[in-house]
Amino acid sequence: MKRIVVGISGSSAPILGVRLLEVLRDIPEIETHLVVSDTVAQTLSYEAPGWDLPKLQSLATVHYPNHQLAAAISSGSFATDAMVVIPCSMRTLAAIATGLSDNLLTRAADVTLKERRPLILVARETPLHLTHLRNMTAVTEMGGIIVPPVMAFYHQPKTIQDLVDHTVGKVLDLMKIPHALFHRWQGPKS
Repeated sequence: MKRIVVGISGSSAPILGVRLLEVLRDIPEIETHLVVSDTVAQTLSYEAPGWDLPKLQSLATVHYPNHQLAAAISSGSFATDAMVVIPCSMRTLAAIATGLSDNLLTRAADVTLKERRPLILVARETPLHLTHLRNMTAVTEMGGIIVPPVMAFYHQPKTIQDLVDHTVGKVLDLMKIPHALFHRWQGPKS
């Protein structure tokens, strides 16, 4: 059994987190632990019609309120295999980069780093200024992995869902979880 912590911040593109949870829910060997920032419900209402907080939470094996700092995922003694923050706002990135564990999402990320477990941040912002870049560098130096949701076209996407699946697939690759969310590059056709 793999235990994955999924954090969703209030950034634009919460559908990335929704899709990751959908895919992980369908893999029996994976247990998901979800924590969302306080503004996710609002962002879902703007960007993901048909999704609300209870529906999102139903995709996870376990979910926690962001203020519950005594939750299992706040302790390094609670064994997990990886954590993904998808999407990751610049506020959440800054808190993680500076070790500010003022809520469960940032505390769980801090624990993931201190325990030397994979931490993947799907940083969602553009353009980037120097502080964003420095925070990304700091997290990378601590062992985290920054995965901006960058569009790719080698798999010939036809829909927005294809673009979402590509980003989610890249995250799954980093956790070594097999998937078929996009066609992999095989080189040019001769």
